[in-house]
Amino acid sequence: MKRTLWRHARLATMSGPRPWGWIERGALLVEGARIAWVGDEAALPAGVAADTEHDLGGALVTPGLVDAHTHLVYGGDRAAEFELRLQGVSYEEIARAGGGIRSTVAATRAASDDELFDAAAARARALMREGVTTIEIKSGYGLSESHEARCLVVARRLGRELPLSVRTTSLAAHALPPEYEGRPDAYIDAACRWLVGQRRAGLVDAVDAFCDTIGFTPAQTERVFRAAAALGLPVKLHAEQFDNQEGAALAARHGALSCDHLEHLSDAGIAAMRAAATVALLLPGAYYVLRETKLPPVPALRAAGVPIAIATDHNPGSSPTLSLLLMIHMACTLLRLTPEEAWRGVTVHGARALGLADRGTLAVGQRADFAVWDARHPREMAYVFGHNPCRRVICGGVERDAP
Repeated sequence: MKRTLWRHARLATMSGPRPWGWIERGALLVEGARIAWVGDEAALPAGVAADTEHDLGGALVTPGLVDAHTHLVYGGDRAAEFELRLQGVSYEEIARAGGGIRSTVAATRAASDDELFDAAAARARALMREGVTTIEIKSGYGLSESHEARCLVVARRLGRELPLSVRTTSLAAHALPPEYEGRPDAYIDAACRWLVGQRRAGLVDAVDAFCDTIGFTPAQTERVFRAAAALGLPVKLHAEQFDNQEGAALAARHGALSCDHLEHLSDAGIAAMRAAATVALLLPGAYYVLRETKLPPVPALRAAGVPIAIATDHNPGSSPTLSLLLMIHMACTLLRLTPEEAWRGVTVHGARALGLADRGTLAVGQRADFAVWDARHPREMAYVFGHNPCRRVICGGVERDAP
């Protein structure tokens, strides 16, 4: 098994008791796809043999970034709706008039499989250029049995054809398609049935739902969660974005991996998430684009010890960003996270939001997913925005070519 030594690096391991898991002059020994040794270079065991050695010249190394919430597979765009919102039309008003998610559903259904793949691959490569090594991709723009499966097939194909770990999430309970107008319970029945085929085909790693005033009710969401549990699938939830539906508490009762958005999260929801070890996944891109004014309760989450993750929420309507580095900056400037909290949100806590314990830190036994940066410290990338200092990316122990 090939052994590679990466030395003379500043390591932000995100592991251990020190802030940032910082090692000023560190080294990493990679064996195959895993980290075999990490620590101060002066403590490197005598006689360690490596097939290849890289002197990084004091460059910064962090874990590979994890984008734990995206809607990467879809057709069309919603630039016209962005213009309407700037003129004062609300997101909810656009959705209720047949725009929003429904307009993307129409474009997605009209696109070919290859068109969906090519567009999603271009988006994925943009994220990869900024050090992303693991990504979650949701369905939710097909909203029929065949089109939801088609979107999940495209997401799986991205994981096979790109040097990128892809986790897939079924989000049929995203919006009500036009053919089910006025029949939300019938649609939820159908969406629950579709899960069986998705699970049998190996297309899905988790199940999500949109529980909010323009989404589905807590009772409808719970039916989705029960169907997921019957299939052994973990759940997560779009919760408390526009109003407090107590969705976070509901999701926590079902052991949710994460609850996402959370601008209107209550104290009861925080307590339930803490008890269930559910991650709070904050999405500053949507907060920014929708010009929200109610902040997620970050101080209360922090005080309760609820882990906080950050993601792009890339989607065509409310967060059309393709920069996780920008989300780190926005998490600090808009949501008031510290730089270290934001960075942990896209590494160790981002991985946790996907139920992945084998990445997100630089530690022995972890996947050898890491990024090399033209920077001295990660706080520089929370501070500077509109700049990509990523120099090299190693995914599963293999250095990948520039996307």
